[in-house]
Amino acid sequence: MATAHVNIGSNIGDRRAQIELAVTRIMERFGRSVRRSGYVDSAPWGYDSPNRFLNLGVALETGDMEPLEILQRLREVEASINPASHRTASGEYADRVIDIDLIAVDDMVLNTPELTLPHPRMHLRAFVLEPLAELAPAWRHPLLHLTARQLRELLD
Repeated sequence: MATAHVNIGSNIGDRRAQIELAVTRIMERFGRSVRRSGYVDSAPWGYDSPNRFLNLGVALETGDMEPLEILQRLREVEASINPASHRTASGEYADRVIDIDLIAVDDMVLNTPELTLPHPRMHLRAFVLEPLAELAPAWRHPLLHLTARQLRELLD
């Protein structure tokens, strides 16, 4: 049974309530419970905003579901909470009510126009690495061959 690692973030409104709603809807949409990390509070990554992010990692058992189906279900959950774009008209990152990213599915490597696994920028984001290290301390990046904790230490 495959495990999908997901990161959920919010930096507008009641961040914790929106993340909790996302976790509930993921459990409903996938029909499974999830393991969850502690919360991580961080500054926005890749753009300037006074609104800090709250992030949470979840590990979700996905059975034999294909990664694109996992992504589609996560996108449906995200849109059900807030369908607004995560980008400005010029293509830059924007503040968001909810952001749900598929980070990894076990040690799968995938590169399609719709999905890249593991997430191509995960190793640059402490707010992704910290929850992943908590949930899956033995997981290793299949291309970089380092654990999430080791990748996190490289950011310091």
